[in-house]
This record gives sequence, C-alpha cells and structure tokens, in this order.
Amino acid sequence: MKTRSNYWQLSPYLQPHWQNITKGFIGIIGYVLATLTLINFAGQLATPFGEGNVLAIARLAGILVFVFLVRGFFQSVQDMYMAKVALRVAFDLRKRVYSHLQKLDLSYFETAKAGDLSYRLTEDIDRVGEVVNKVFHDFIPCLLQLIAIPIYMIYLNWQLTLAIVIIAPVMGVLIGWFGERLRKYSLKSQNRVSGLSAILTEVFSGIRLVQAFAAESYEIARFGNEAEQSYKAKYSAERLKAIQIPIVGFLEALSAVSLVIVGAWQISQNNLTVGDFFSYLAAAALLIDPIGHTTNNYNEFKQGEASVDRVFELMAMQPTVLEKLDAIALPPVKGKVEYRHVSFAYKPGEPVLQDISLLALPGEAIALVGASGAGKTTFVNLLPRFYDPESGQILIDGVDIRDVKLQSLRRQIGIVPQETVMFSGTIAQNIAFGQNTFDMEAVAEAAKIANAHQFITQLPEGYHTWVGERGVNLSGGQRQRIAIARAVFLNPQILILDEATSALDSESETLVQEALERLMQNRTVFIIAHRLSTVRRCDRILVIEKGQIVESGTHQELLELQQRYARYYAQQFS
Repeated sequence: MKTRSNYWQLSPYLQPHWQNITKGFIGIIGYVLATLTLINFAGQLATPFGEGNVLAIARLAGILVFVFLVRGFFQSVQDMYMAKVALRVAFDLRKRVYSHLQKLDLSYFETAKAGDLSYRLTEDIDRVGEVVNKVFHDFIPCLLQLIAIPIYMIYLNWQLTLAIVIIAPVMGVLIGWFGERLRKYSLKSQNRVSGLSAILTEVFSGIRLVQAFAAESYEIARFGNEAEQSYKAKYSAERLKAIQIPIVGFLEALSAVSLVIVGAWQISQNNLTVGDFFSYLAAAALLIDPIGHTTNNYNEFKQGEASVDRVFELMAMQPTVLEKLDAIALPPVKGKVEYRHVSFAYKPGEPVLQDISLLALPGEAIALVGASGAGKTTFVNLLPRFYDPESGQILIDGVDIRDVKLQSLRRQIGIVPQETVMFSGTIAQNIAFGQNTFDMEAVAEAAKIANAHQFITQLPEGYHTWVGERGVNLSGGQRQRIAIARAVFLNPQILILDEATSALDSESETLVQEALERLMQNRTVFIIAHRLSTVRRCDRILVIEKGQIVESGTHQELLELQQRYARYYAQQFS
C-alpha cells in the first residue's frame, strides 16, 4: 500500500511540546534581533575608523563583543530547547509506530520484510527527528534572517537591494527543482537500504541453511547486487547536489558583484554614505550564511520527506481484525468451543475452509490431521482471531469471539508452536513472557510440569541464564519444553498444539510428550499433528481435506471405517 505523506502529519507530535517550542522561538527571535544590532553597529564603525578615532573604535568594538555574546546566548537557548523537541518527537513517533504495528494482523507480517520494518523504525524515524531539529534549530532562524535583513536593507537603500533581489527568484526556482529530484532519489535510496537490511536479517537468521547448501557465493552475489543498486541511488543524489552547489554559488557571486557596482555608483552620486554602505555590506555578508543553510536545509528536507513518507505509510496500514467499540472482556472460560458454518479464504475465490461446524466440549482433546495445505493451521488460527472468518461464527462458552476484547480472548488460549520463538532475556522471563513482574516459584513449578526444571537448574545461572538470540544456545527439545512451560505459566483453559513434537529426536520427544500430557489435563485442546502416534488417545480426530471435515471419530472408529485416516495410518506404520 502506498500513501502520500508530508510534514504536516507531524503536527500532532509537536503539539505536546509547545512550551519548549515557545522557549526555542524566544531564542530564535533574540538571535535575529542581535544579528540586526550587529549590522547597525558595523555601519557605525565606518566613521571613527575613517577619522582614526581609536577610543571610539574600541568602544564600538566592545559593544559588538557584548552583542555577539548576547547572540550566542540566544542561539544556545534555541539549540537546547529545539533539540529536546526534536528528540521527543522522534521518541513519540517511534513508540506510536511500534504500537500501531502491534495491532496489525498476521497477514501483514507474512508479507512484510523484518529488515525493512527495522530500518523504518530506526533510521527513517531518526532522520525525521533530525529534520525536525533542522527546522527549528536552523531553517526557521535562517528564514527569519532572510526576511528581517532584506527589510533592513531596503530601509538602507532600495536600489542596492533590488540588485540582489532580482536574482533571488531564479535561485528559488532552481533550489525547488533540485529539491524535488533529491526527494525522489532519496526515497529510492532508502528503499534500497531497507532492502539491504532485509537481506541481512534473512541471511543471518538462516546462516546455517546458507552454509549447509554451500550458498555463500549466491548470497554474496545477491547482496552485492542490492548494494550496487543502493550505491547508484545514493550517487545520483550526491551528483545532483554537486551540480547544484556551483550553480547557486555562481548566482550568489553575481549578486555580490552587482552589489559592489551599484554601491560604488550610489556613493559617487552622493545617494549613499560610506557608513550605510558598511552596514549594507555587513547585512549582505550575514545573508550569505542563511542562504547557504536554507539551500542545504531544503535539500535535507526533501530527502527527509522520503523518510516521512515511509514512516506514515506504516501508520496508514489498517488491521482487518478490529475490536468492537463496545467489546466486553471475556470472563474466565470453561473451554466450550463451537465453530458454526465457518468459511475462510486468504484470497477471494480461493477458499481454505468451507462451511466448518464443530462443537468441542470442555476438557476434550481434538486432533486435526490431513495433508499439508488442507487448512489445519488456518482452522486453529481463527480461534484467537489472528484472522476473521468470511462467514459463520466462532463461540467460546456461547460468546461470539468478535464481541470480546482481543487481549481477554488471547490470554485464555495457550499456543505451543512447532518452531519455538525465544526472546532476548533470561529463561525465567521467557517462561513468564508478557509479564513485567512474576513469581519465581510459579515459574519453577511451570518448568517442572514441562520437564524443563532439571536442565534449567544445571545451567550456570539457572533460571537467570541469559537466552541468546533466538535461543541458539539451547537444544530444540529444551526450547520446546520452555515453550510448554510458558503455556503452563499462562494457565489457559484452551490449548493449541501445532506440531509440537515433529522436529525433535526420540529422547526429546518422549520428555516433551510427557510434559504435553500433563499440560493437556482438564483443558480443551486442539492438536495439529502429522505423526499419528501422538493423536491416538485424543477424544476425537478430525480428518481435514480441502478445507472440509471429511471424517470424525476416535482413533479406533476411524481405523474401522477403512477410509482416509486408515490410509494415513497405514502409510506411516507400514
């Protein structure tokens, strides 16, 4: 999804900081007034300088030093408060975007690149903060000088001012033209850099697979190609800026030459005093710096606009699973789950589930079997509302899950996935995931139920052992038992086991299976399994094909039918 953003969308993030902005503006106004005072005193130096009056020159020089100090004080006030505003805006924006991403559906994250999202939340938002700082710290003061100083120059001599101002529109048009192209190049460059970040995330996460397939050369070539495209996009922007500098510099030099010629003519005609000309030259000299800064700032703003576009593109994404305004908190459930004529499709016209109806009673264990792509995972993903069905209803204890608050729903459904996700932190923090404070005794009890307590206590720091990135310092069986402990600690009444033992060796599978059996007691459980040995003791087994329940019964009942389940079983145990 592509949306068009601009800096006005930052205004809600600026409003809470109006007090600091006001203080910064006081600094800006003081800085500009001090600058005009400097111009005035610079002209006054001409008379005593021509007369050789050292005492008068020294007195005026002392005043100029004092004015410089006052100007520096106001500049420090402006810099301090505006920097604070910029950093707070970046902080608030980063939190807001991150919070917004947490509300998006799984369908969005299935297609989004993790590296790209990371780049937008870090580099892009940092650049937005830098632009905000530039606006208040540099651009506005320069802009006020570009307004106030020319007005004073017109007051001194309008003919001289005309000689300078006549070239200003040409400079403005050129700066605008260059700036718009810089914005396009910058957007392209930042997309390329985020692409690089995405590749790095993919490769470093799957480095074992890369090395196993001897695909290092392939990945180096892929990275090199993306890096080259990033280089070309950045070089295009830098080349454009390199062309702009001499063109704008030539126009500035042309203005200076015009100023000297017209000034000399004015003095020869007695229309201008040497003192006023000194003031005028000082004003013109003080204009050079803000003109250069404004040009550079404008280029940076156009480049920063690309970051604003990319950040607010995320904010424009809307979840499809929405919580009703009058949603209620789901009370503690007993575990009765009912699917009523549920149908679902990821893409229109390509149904994944078709008219599914099911009643699971509290404490019942139901297994879902079938070929890959039959719809088993989609079936259980609808229960915690990762997706909403196209038609039909899903009820827990007779309450439609679309009528309750998402958090109250999901906190009562435990999930043990096939691929365990571990987060940076201690083992205890991973077991008590989502809790800021927790009881260590409850964590240890959950680990005991999950057959994890023994190996955890053998670690050097026990439950306080730091888990490496993605839990790489733990075996697959250990990670899976921590995942089970996490579900035990949550203490849900409804449980989803998604291929929880499929990737384990025999010894780990035995330990995990024992832990799962303890976890399943007195809970409503949905089990997705390819290994039929793990589902034989389930209360019901559902065979799913092409999004429909084609068989339902106990293990023995389905074997006696001699249909699909019996064929699956025979294939696995032949």
